[in-house]
Amino acid sequence: MRVDLFDFELPESAIALRPVAPRDSARLLVVPPGAAPFEDRRVSDLPSLLRPGDALVVNDTRVIHARLEGYRIRGTNQARVEATLIERLSPNRWRVLARPAKKLALSERLRFGALEARVAERGDGGEAILDFDSSGHDLDEAIEALGAMPLPPYIAGKRRADARDEADYQTMFAQNSGAVAAPTAGLHFTPALLRAIEANRVELHRVTLHVGAGTFLPVKTKDTDDHKMHREEAFLDAKTAAALNAVRARGGRVVAVGSTALRCLESAAREDGRLAAYHDRTNIFITPGYRWRAVDALVTNFHLPRSTLFMLVCAFAGLERMRAAYAHAVVQGYRFYSYGDASLLFRA
Repeated sequence: MRVDLFDFELPESAIALRPVAPRDSARLLVVPPGAAPFEDRRVSDLPSLLRPGDALVVNDTRVIHARLEGYRIRGTNQARVEATLIERLSPNRWRVLARPAKKLALSERLRFGALEARVAERGDGGEAILDFDSSGHDLDEAIEALGAMPLPPYIAGKRRADARDEADYQTMFAQNSGAVAAPTAGLHFTPALLRAIEANRVELHRVTLHVGAGTFLPVKTKDTDDHKMHREEAFLDAKTAAALNAVRARGGRVVAVGSTALRCLESAAREDGRLAAYHDRTNIFITPGYRWRAVDALVTNFHLPRSTLFMLVCAFAGLERMRAAYAHAVVQGYRFYSYGDASLLFRA
């Protein structure tokens, strides 16, 4: 499909730089199937929008301190460098987005405090591959100690990460470390909201998808067929797969909290829609025309123009339906992106 079909105008003022408090007071745009009118609600209304017997599926990944600041070392000369980790390739090797990438040389040494690395490869678009002197758990601990929270570029370009982001950019479900970006739909949940959802006899289940930085990137090709999707490590255990199969078998709906939970479930689903245990690196790219298998409704934030995430929601609820929903959101003053408001979409 033509990528320009997924473009839309968004005023700079619509980009949220901080979340609202409490988290579940964020606005929620409900997009019913068909031609039913949009509903302007709050995330705290979610329990009343779900049915007893439904299942809510959240992503329990935890964001690591993926932004490292340090120096390039050439003899006695040093120059500042920044590296944002985007994909782990081995116990000591990471793919990174480097700044300034053009000045990196192969085999050059980089120093981030007590952590050192060597430039193993240079790629396109600011990417490089670094081999760190530390490995495995030792490297993980060093990254947590020396790195910073990797705010998305549309926030980081306006302000630096600070102590508030340590809590704000982590969901209440965060458990398994490995993400370099937050599964942002989960940021809206609070213990009180979760209690209200479970009181309505809605099940809660967890999957893990370690979100990569590619989730923020706009598609730069002219046609979706030419876009290379980034890979993300995803986990669904057999017990959760069986529980979700049972929910659908008795008429309940599977509601994914976030595009990352949705991508994990759809990657794990068989042709007949049944889920099975899954542990792999998925690069599933969902655009209009995709045949849905496992997910019936989606809670998600408002996404970038021309992004794979906006393409995904258009595939889920309909291209023209979502273009109209986003136009409504802009006019009504909804807040966009990671710290912004949410939507509840039902499958077209």
